[in-house]
Parts: sequence; structure tokens; C-alpha cells
Amino acid sequence: MESTECDVSSSPAIRFGNELRRLRRARGWSQAHLGRLMGYSHGLVSYIERAKKPVTLKFAVRADEVFETGGTFQELWRLYSRASLLEGFPEYALHETRAIEIRHFELGIVPGLLQTPDYAAAFASAAVRRGSITEKQALERLDFLDTRQRLIDRHTAPHLHFVLDEGALRRVVGEPGVMDRQLEHLEALANRPNVTIQVAPFALAEELPFTMVVTLLTMPGRTVLAYSECQLRGFLARDNATARAWERDYHQLQVEALPKAASLEMIRSSQGVRGTS
Repeated sequence: MESTECDVSSSPAIRFGNELRRLRRARGWSQAHLGRLMGYSHGLVSYIERAKKPVTLKFAVRADEVFETGGTFQELWRLYSRASLLEGFPEYALHETRAIEIRHFELGIVPGLLQTPDYAAAFASAAVRRGSITEKQALERLDFLDTRQRLIDRHTAPHLHFVLDEGALRRVVGEPGVMDRQLEHLEALANRPNVTIQVAPFALAEELPFTMVVTLLTMPGRTVLAYSECQLRGFLARDNATARAWERDYHQLQVEALPKAASLEMIRSSQGVRGTS
């Protein structure tokens, strides 16, 4: 007989167990059947669903393989293992794995889902030099980003729409070569059928509707979640009024930003151009 369901809680272990149980039941599988598919005992599945046993990365990876969730359980495991992330961001990242469309705007830098490893590492190394995080935490952040980026290559990948601030193209990041590789990567991504990249030029000036990070997640039920960040934490807005207001502003941003072809040309023209000191 299966165990009774845990109360919903903010505990990462309980979140992992609840998600495992939800997907298992959605497929009509027993704990014993899931255990056989994963190569684990029925008892361990039961314990993990009730948050009574520690979750290992190996278990999380296998769960993603069995349920074809593209990294959801690995992200939950990183919550469980306390990876060093901005407060509030892990909750957003979990919803991100389920979204069918992701729309994003960010000032000054290339968004995480579009970053190359070298570009991301440059920011992580700078945070270590400032003493904001440790080297171990920097590696955790980079590993977490790598997991998030796998959603781009999923069989059921979401549609991704990014409006890049022109400053993200002009701001030189990292050692020589890092920025050019990043721009080449943007060009390659822009040619994918599920990725749209536009550039908001400096000429928009005060007409730019956002002065902060803004992400809109369209979920399978067509509900829209809105996410933003300040220096200290991230905020996930579930209320419809906030999401719809930001969505209207984002639609306006799409209209005002450069078209796809002109945006791609600006990305190309930025390659090989470095500031001099």
C-alpha cells in the first residue's frame, strides 16, 4: 500500500518527493513499477516521495531520463543540495522547465539561457574576486546554468523569445575571444526555429519599458507567470494583474525593438570589435 501524501512545504526534499509522486501518478505507475524502471527499490522510491531519505544526483538524473523531464529533477536536486543561487531564483527555475514559452528582457548582459560557458564563467569568476561567492559556489552556479540550458535542445523545447539590450552586445566581457564566441553563439541560436532574438537599440532611450530583468513564462495551461530580480533576490509574481501588465509592456517592446534580420545584423557587426584601453 502506498504512503499518504506529504503536506506541501517549501522544503526542497518535499518538493522533490511531491514532483516525483505527481509525475508517477500521472502515468498510472506504482512505486514498484517506477522503482523497476529506475533501477531502485520500491522502498527507496517510497522514502524519497515522503522526504525520508536523501536524494542523490544519480537518482535525479535517472528520474529525468525515465520521465523525460529535461533536467527538472536535477534542478530540484540542486535546490536540495543548496546550490548557491539568488534567493527566489530556484523556484523560478523549476517553473521554467515546464514552460511552453519563455519571453525575456535583461539590461546590459546576455541572458543566462543564451550564455556560452566562457561568458558565464567570466561573471562567476568576478563574483569570486569580489568575495560575493566562493569558488565552490561559482562552480555550482555554472553547473546549474548548464542544466537549465538543456531545455533549448529538448524534444519538446519551449519557444524562446529574447529582447537583448544593445548594451549586451557592446559590453566586452572576459578575456580576448570570449565576447566574439558569445556573439557567434547568439547568431547560431537565432537561426533555430524555436528561438527568436531581437535587439532593443540605445535609440529607444526613455521609450524602453523595462529597467530591470523581466521574464514571462507561459505555462501548459496558458497561464502566465512573471519574474524579475533586484540585487538581493528574485520575485515570482503569480497574480494575473501583474503578469498581464508586464505582458502588455513586453508586446510593446517587441514592436519597438529591431526586427529579427536587423537584430542579427547588429549581432554580426559587433563581432571582432573590442574597446581599447
